[in-house]
Amino acid sequence: MGTRGITGGFDWRDGHQVVRVEAWGPDAVRVRVGLHGVRDDVPGALEHRPAAEVDVEVGEDHAVLVNGTLRVELGDGLLRFVRADTGSELLAEERIHFWWPGARQFTATGNGYHRIAQNFRAYDGERLFGLGQHQHGLLDQKGAVVELVQRNSEVTIPFLVSSRGYGLLWNTPAVGRVELGVTGTRWVSDSARQVDYWFTAGEPADVLRRYADVTGHAPPFPEWAAGFWQSKLRYRSQEELLAVAREHRDRGLPLSVIVVDFFHWTHLGEWRFDPAEWPDPAAAVRELAEMGVKLMVSVWPSVSPLSPLYREMTDRGLLLASEAGPPVHADWPDKGVAGEVGVSFYDPFDPEARAFVWDQVKRNYYDHGVRVWWLDACEPELKPGTPANLRTHAGPGQEVLNAYPLHNAKAFHDGMRAEGETEIITLNRSAWAGSQRYGAALWSGDIPATFESLAAQVRAGLNVALSGIPWWTTDIGGFHGGDPDSPEYRELVVRWFQYGALCPLFRLHGYREPATPFSPAMTGGPNEVWSYGEEAYGHITAALRLRESLRPYVVAQMRVASETGLPPMRPLFVDFPDDEAAWAVDDQFLLGPDLLVAPVYRLGRRSREVLLPAGARWTDRATGVLHEGGQTLWVDAPLDRIPLFVREGAQLP
Repeated sequence: MGTRGITGGFDWRDGHQVVRVEAWGPDAVRVRVGLHGVRDDVPGALEHRPAAEVDVEVGEDHAVLVNGTLRVELGDGLLRFVRADTGSELLAEERIHFWWPGARQFTATGNGYHRIAQNFRAYDGERLFGLGQHQHGLLDQKGAVVELVQRNSEVTIPFLVSSRGYGLLWNTPAVGRVELGVTGTRWVSDSARQVDYWFTAGEPADVLRRYADVTGHAPPFPEWAAGFWQSKLRYRSQEELLAVAREHRDRGLPLSVIVVDFFHWTHLGEWRFDPAEWPDPAAAVRELAEMGVKLMVSVWPSVSPLSPLYREMTDRGLLLASEAGPPVHADWPDKGVAGEVGVSFYDPFDPEARAFVWDQVKRNYYDHGVRVWWLDACEPELKPGTPANLRTHAGPGQEVLNAYPLHNAKAFHDGMRAEGETEIITLNRSAWAGSQRYGAALWSGDIPATFESLAAQVRAGLNVALSGIPWWTTDIGGFHGGDPDSPEYRELVVRWFQYGALCPLFRLHGYREPATPFSPAMTGGPNEVWSYGEEAYGHITAALRLRESLRPYVVAQMRVASETGLPPMRPLFVDFPDDEAAWAVDDQFLLGPDLLVAPVYRLGRRSREVLLPAGARWTDRATGVLHEGGQTLWVDAPLDRIPLFVREGAQLP
């Protein structure tokens, strides 16, 4: 047992276990724990190591590191993180059991890999946020057990923001879970090679800035992307899609993006338009451009054995491999065959595979003028979910698979950059820590078309914002279901439009009734802004006008996000950390510093409570009345509007 100083930190060894603590940017450290030594060749999210001024004191079996406001103490083999100025404890490691030698457990799974558990102390009253996007309906996730695995609508980003004044990144894409219990917090990786986590001290806004500095900032946001995106499942032909865009133009409705969804291709994994349905995509792109509209195309990472590229990709090792059995990862319909076929996913961890896919995308989409990419099913969508049976270019699936969507987004980011493009945005169904640096926007997946689902998205989007992803949206109206002729559903669509107009991205999508059988010929019911009756149309177009008026403000907040890491949509406590009441509000948010939004997410509700945070005065946008902060009001919320409050002194339309 012993401790020694290293550059910017210290090592502590007890038997075969080595603990390394290093300054990793101001007010932050990186902690790694390995058996026999600490590795630099394991996957993680930390792209940058900003400079920091650090003091280190090392004794025989103890050490202290001070980095700005953060002080890290090692004693009795356990780490304790405290505020350097006040000495108050932020977080501390805790023994697994009184006779267990430390806060970590390595259980061998074979070939140098281990099931790893890391224990921390729990605290009464602590609130925990982030962890990506989940459909449990919680903003504060204290008490939850959250799986660390990518699934449709369940997005793993293993980064937590605490009300105690810290942030923690579990710096591994390994499959596992985090248990946020009242008796302790435990992070678990099912199969990995070492413990690796990054810790920073500060208020939430400081934590988010530091996190962006080490995992990467979002690139500049394309201004056109702040407008309205129109989509449905699905436009089956070039003429059908163009007719919708022309109708927007003829009605004088704003439109920035219109979407070509799946099954537009010849075969899954050929990555090209079916000429029978899309005879001249370049002409479609030109016509849309004349209307000021971008064309977005759905690009899936899966490859059917019917694709002409399948054999070449198999022979060159560009598909994910299986540890046992053939490389079949899902069953999916394809053109030219009855029923479903076993499809594979390409391996974006392999630079050669990324280049191969981009080359097909460039030749068959980009060269026709397409510049916007919808990266659907990029978890990847395994059926069944068997990450333990996958082997990637970067290592076993259990250790690396959560980073699949990050590398998939990188393929398109790097391909666009190589073509000289500077406005890069992809819409992704999944993401991991650092996805933001590749221009990845996230949407909340195939969610139900219910008021309960709308309420869950409000919380999910705020946790995404606290996970370092500033570009986020939902399917307005939900994805699964929704009858355009139903009065109840029409009310849901109106309320969702009002909420969506205040999200970072403003996008309509869904699989409406009447549904059609799941096949390459499928299409859902109508899902345009005029599909829900005259009354709803009036309210929806009001939401469109509201968004148009706010576009300069949204673009300005996106610029702040790119430069600082502060997301445009965020919980109240990010701007008002000293207001204890703001920490408990889970159904309101700020869009930038000046606009407070209170969504309505219950059928028939025509008023709601609104907390006005202390430290500012707020003007009700509907009445013009100025209110003092630090109070809760009952606010009218008729169907024609969403409660909005503007911070005193703000210059908003």
